[in-house]
Amino acid sequence: MRKITAIQKTKQGRFSLFTEEGFLFSVDGETLHKHGILEGSSFSEEELSCLKEDSDTRKAKDKAMRLLARRAHGTRELREKLCLHFDADTADAAVAALLQLGLLDDEAFAQQRADALAEKGKSRQEIEWKLIAQGIDREVAKEAAASVEGDEAELALRLVRGRYWEQMQKGKRQTVMAALARRGFSHADIQYAVDAAETSQGEE
Repeated sequence: MRKITAIQKTKQGRFSLFTEEGFLFSVDGETLHKHGILEGSSFSEEELSCLKEDSDTRKAKDKAMRLLARRAHGTRELREKLCLHFDADTADAAVAALLQLGLLDDEAFAQQRADALAEKGKSRQEIEWKLIAQGIDREVAKEAAASVEGDEAELALRLVRGRYWEQMQKGKRQTVMAALARRGFSHADIQYAVDAAETSQGEE
């Protein structure tokens, strides 16, 4: 058994626990009161391990809540960010708690991101790639990307007349087609876009 000889509140609002050997670890206020931690309290090594695990999970959960307050996150993306500050088990426990509370929803997140990317002129294929890169399940990403509205061919044409117009004017048709292909547009939509752009260019 190890006796808690001193408890000191930190500037961050946590409570540092000390034994005769010195500093042990810090816990949050809820953990302190929940487990009845007082100066003079004695705990086994197993109990102390549980206390630390409980407090670390709360700390990770608070960190996750701050991240979610800034913007929505997918489950894997949030876990990866938590792992920068906590061990994998603590990150997993925090994520599990948020999932249980309904604060994480990969399908809703994917749809929100898909709509935002579509507003920026991304093709459905590029949207799917980006969602997968953010840790969204492939099928969920595919479904979210497929649901966005808009004509892909007309979107490709707007890009040609905007971002790639200077290259079109220089006769760099193949360069523009390759750029659109890298953005995930189909060959048919690319062909339509560059043909329509060249036609309008010839009419000027």
